Parts: sequence; structure tokens; C-alpha cells
Amino acid sequence: MVKEKIFKAYDIRGIYPDQLDEDTAYKLGRAFVTFLRCKEVCVGQDMRTSSPSLFKELARGLTDQGADVVDIGYCSTPYFYFGTSDHEAGIMVTASHNPAEYNGFKMCRDGTVPIGGDSGIQDIKQMVIDGTFTDPEKKGTITKKDLMQDFLAHNLKHLNPRKGKRLKLVVDTANGMGGYTFPKVFEKVDAELIPLYFDIDMSFPNHEADPLKVENTLDLQKAVVDNNADFGVSIDGDADRCVFIDERGNYISADIMTALVAKELLKTHPGATILYDLRSSWATKETIEENGGKPVTCRVGHAFIKKQMREEDALFAGELSGHFYLKDSFFTESSIISTFLVMNLLDEEGKTLSELIAPLKRYVPSGEINSKVEDKQAKMDTLVEKYKGGAKMISHLDGIKLEFDDWWFNVRASNTESLLRLNLEAKTKEKMEEMRDRILAEIRS
Repeated sequence: MVKEKIFKAYDIRGIYPDQLDEDTAYKLGRAFVTFLRCKEVCVGQDMRTSSPSLFKELARGLTDQGADVVDIGYCSTPYFYFGTSDHEAGIMVTASHNPAEYNGFKMCRDGTVPIGGDSGIQDIKQMVIDGTFTDPEKKGTITKKDLMQDFLAHNLKHLNPRKGKRLKLVVDTANGMGGYTFPKVFEKVDAELIPLYFDIDMSFPNHEADPLKVENTLDLQKAVVDNNADFGVSIDGDADRCVFIDERGNYISADIMTALVAKELLKTHPGATILYDLRSSWATKETIEENGGKPVTCRVGHAFIKKQMREEDALFAGELSGHFYLKDSFFTESSIISTFLVMNLLDEEGKTLSELIAPLKRYVPSGEINSKVEDKQAKMDTLVEKYKGGAKMISHLDGIKLEFDDWWFNVRASNTESLLRLNLEAKTKEKMEEMRDRILAEIRS
């Protein structure tokens, strides 16, 4: 029996085999072809123990419904996006950074346009639940395709020739799929790569593959300092997200890195549109403006951001979760290309990463704070009513965001849990703490 809760806002994900199994994979294959009416599907998989059997049944469902399968084998998510970029559609068997007992499916149409909650997942869910399909006149075929050399070339074109000193970096792939692609691409790079947890083991024996949790970057922070490295990179399980560590071992939030990368890209693309998610520091918008770019705020979530990037013809987008998106990489995210952009920046500027980010740390953020709330919308309505009087700006783009002269806050509802997520920033530590505590008291009352 298909469990409805595995169908999320951006993908399909659940515990294997209790919530998601081979029968689900088979029905998904048939539903996917029925919904898209596609003739060819690019399919990849991560290296979880359940992935091969789920892939086999997914491919059987796709071909039984009449589509040809292009099997690109084991892959990271950026590798998968590269593979789907010139195909009608694609599915990757992956659960990203989730623990070993999870698995799932990430789906794209028209090359790399994501299929999300409001763009097809609900239709596909209903077809999977119904489980009734029309048999095609002819079944599809399965063809294996090795794209690695082309993928490496695509990544390497984003790295500029070295001008200054040879850089040293530590990369922690958390035993995830970054351990499959990073070593291959860095064989062709003039830099010293110090690997951390590159052996692929998606039971994640050393730490969880989620770089947003600072406790998962502690080994990397130490390794950067111990090895006198120029910077460090923490990669998530499917290698589409990354977080950076400066040469002093300090964790850098992704909104500050968005500002820094935007500054680098705007040197060669003056006037370009840059998207930043609405939880980002005021410094992100200001840096884009100071460097001649057009800053545009966006809501949280890769499906929304990729759609808006296409609509705005944006050059680059950054999300607080560590997703960095590039127009010339199919409007998708890549931890390898993000790493190259930081290498370009360090080489170009001849400064340390801590020196480059120092001017951007102008304000004091609270970080994201979760609170359990049953009636999430009612609580947000109450907050707007209470604080709207002094607000310079009120936005409902994603939850609520209110800006004042010396502080702002955003409260968003979780898609999957009874949680409200607070992000707040102020011009001083004292103001941040005062307003953080006040808003939290309101939310939790």
C-alpha cells in the first residue's frame, strides 16, 4: 500500500521499505511516463543499499509504460542534472542527506525543470495510489550511458587558470556522493585537495551528511586549521549543497557566501540579476547593489528558485540552505562549481577568505529557530497584526517578513511538520537578542 506522506513539496522521500518500496518505484515509473507523456527518461541513483533494487523496479515501470531509459548509473545530484539537461525528463533514486534507512526520488521534466508539489507531484501521487495504467503499444528499452568525462569538462570550464599561489583546500563529502565526483574532477585541478570522509558509505558512519548543522562540520573546521588550508567545504549527501569554512576554521553562513560569489560573478557580468532567499542578511542585497547587480528576493525551495531564475533570467541565486544556482549550469546547483567560484575569488583577490567576508558581516543574525505550533497561519497573522505598525515593509512571499529601521524578522511554516521557523537580524547584538526573545515568546505563547 502506497504511503501518501512520502510525497513531499520537492520530491518523494521515505523510510525503506516501510514507507517506500520496490512496488512504489514500479508504480512511480508508470505514473511518471503517463503524466509527462515522455518517450525517454534519464535515470541515476545514489549508492544507498536500497538504491539498486529501487532503480531496477523504477526502470521496469518506465519501460513498461513505453519510455526508453538512459541509465547513467551512480551519480551525485549535479551529475544527474547534467545528464538530464539534454533529455525530456529525469529521475534520480536518492534521499539526499537523510539517514541510511531513507530513500526517494528526485524528478525533472524538460531537462532540469523540477517537478514539485504544485507542478506535478500531486498528480503523480494520485496515479501511484490508484495504480491503474493503460498499456502502451510497445515497451521501452534500457541503455547505459557514461557521462563522466563530459561532466568533468562542464565543471572545469567554471575554474579560471591559476594566477597566484597554489591553493590548499579540505573537502568533507560526509561519505556521500561527493566522494564519487570530487576526486575525479580534482585530478585535473592545479590545487592541493585534502579529502575528508571520501569513502562512500551512505550509512554515514562519521557524521550526518547535512552541512547546515554546525556539529557536522567540526572535523572539517579542525582539519582546515591543522593543515593550514586556505578554506574548507562541507558537502551534503547528494552533493548539491555545500557550506564553506574559512582559513581560521570559522563556519560561514550561505547568505554571506551568496554575496561573495555574486561579487565575483558581477565582475564579468555587470548589471546581472542575482536572486537571494528572503532569509538572507541585509548585507547580501547591499553587496549585490554595491557591485552593480540587480538583487531580487525569492522564496525558499529549489523548485521555486529555479522557476524564478528562468523568469528573471537570473545569473546566480543563493539559498541559506547552501544551494548555489547558476544560469550556465542549467539553472541548477553544484557543490563542485561553487567550490571553483570560491577558488577563482581567492586567486583573483589575493586575500584570505576571512578577509573577504569581514566587510560583509555587518549585521547580527539569530540563525533559524524552530518552534512547535499547531495553528501556524493564525500565529503568523497575530504577529503581523502586532508588529505591522512600525514596519517599513511587510511581505507574504514566504510566510511573513517584516522589516524595520534596525531589525527584521521572517517566520515561515514547515511544509512537513507543525513548526514555525524564525529568522531574525539586527544592527546590534543587543537588538537581535531583544527582538529574538520577544518574537519567540509571541510564537510560543
